[in-house]
Amino acid sequence: MQHNSLEPDVQDVTPEGKAIAIPRRLDPEDAQLALQILQSILNRPDVAEALEQLETGETDDTGLPDAIASEIGETVNKLHPADIAFILESLPEHERQVVWGLVDPGHDADVLLEVDDWARESLIATMNRDALVSATGTMDADEIADLVPDLPPDVVAEVQRGLTAAERAQLLEAMGYPEDTVGAIMDFDMVRVREDVTLEVVLRYLRRLQELPDHTDQIFVVDREDRLQGTLYLTKLLVTEPERLVSDVMNEDYLSLNPMDSDADAANAFERYDLISAPVTDDRGRLIGRVTIDEVVDVIQEDSQEQALSRAGLQEEDIFAPVYSALRNRAPWLLVNLCTAAIASLIASRFEHTVSQIVILAFLMSIVAGIGGNSGNQTMTMIIRAMAMGRVSSANIWQLVKRELLVTFMVGTSGSIVAATFAWAISGSFAVALVMMAAMIGNMLIGAFLGVLIPLLRDRFGKDPAVGSSVLLTFATDSLGFFIFLGLATLFLL
Repeated sequence: MQHNSLEPDVQDVTPEGKAIAIPRRLDPEDAQLALQILQSILNRPDVAEALEQLETGETDDTGLPDAIASEIGETVNKLHPADIAFILESLPEHERQVVWGLVDPGHDADVLLEVDDWARESLIATMNRDALVSATGTMDADEIADLVPDLPPDVVAEVQRGLTAAERAQLLEAMGYPEDTVGAIMDFDMVRVREDVTLEVVLRYLRRLQELPDHTDQIFVVDREDRLQGTLYLTKLLVTEPERLVSDVMNEDYLSLNPMDSDADAANAFERYDLISAPVTDDRGRLIGRVTIDEVVDVIQEDSQEQALSRAGLQEEDIFAPVYSALRNRAPWLLVNLCTAAIASLIASRFEHTVSQIVILAFLMSIVAGIGGNSGNQTMTMIIRAMAMGRVSSANIWQLVKRELLVTFMVGTSGSIVAATFAWAISGSFAVALVMMAAMIGNMLIGAFLGVLIPLLRDRFGKDPAVGSSVLLTFATDSLGFFIFLGLATLFLL
């Protein structure tokens, strides 16, 4: 992800009258404040009326009145592109497009790279061909590849014509890697040197560069065929005598990634080894790119958001999207949940006679089902995280199952004593308390077992372990919880 340097704000002058540029500090609260200011502007009656006329086509104007447009532009354009992206994602689509039209074109490239995919589509839809070509023309090949799925084909063709042969080859290579792989997030901008030169030569070479690529903490040492031989950290370069050879001080114990590796695996490696950048090599050991910490942070954040949504059977969506879009996203798993709840109710209805004889059971059975679901969710969360970290394998599956069952049994035993005491207090029956205790332990054990089994089975069949797992778990613990509790009550209380 690309980030601009801080833009200076002139805040003072010298006694001679010369302006002093004081760097503007980045602060996430600035974006929150700017969003509040924008919302207050957009909610003003005159602005809201103008926006409504623009949306319905009741006016021939192509934009807001100059005074309002200037006010919005001044509020937005003094922000960092990442903050502008945050603001655009926080506005309804029509307001987002209006504000986007007032963003300085110099920010277009950075903002398009910063915004989430669902918002980027609506922004690109408002841009004409020349604006898109101008914005993408300033991007690196790997950045253009990120935008290609959302760009019109003629714009992609025009951008390709403006690239050098090497850049065009890099773009085609980046577009060829599947999503969620290292190849899809790597960049090609890096510094490489030979091992048979001195550090003084390396320093002179670096001084000739206009600037180092972002997040450069190490230089890659390659041979004449671009095979990676080692890495040279800048810290080592700066403190070592310049007469020494690169081969004498380079680090030969390094992590390299393959372009077909999972980006989640790369993120785990960065976390484990505290990396800032890592080389990417092909199957023949040739250096073809690198992965940097900014891309890894994005991967970690996206994976975290996807897991949180997947647990509820959702996909990422624009919170201001039309209702029908939200229905397509949310309805399927809600309908599944409705069917599973109906099955649980059907099971409970089979014990109508038992519940009619001992009415207190109707109040207690929801506790059994709820505790079983919570216990299973705890286990399932731990397992899904362990799977994402690569800590679960066929060799330790049953060890994990036994451990979770033991932990759940111990927690369930202590918790069931409390539940049994509560059941005895409201029912006055020692037998009801014992049934409550047994059913609660049994359902918690089922929840723990399924909390391990469901993610593993989904992963075995090539499905995302997190998608809809909580819905399936809730179905099982509700249905079996009702069956165990009411079944035990039928056997021992009637």
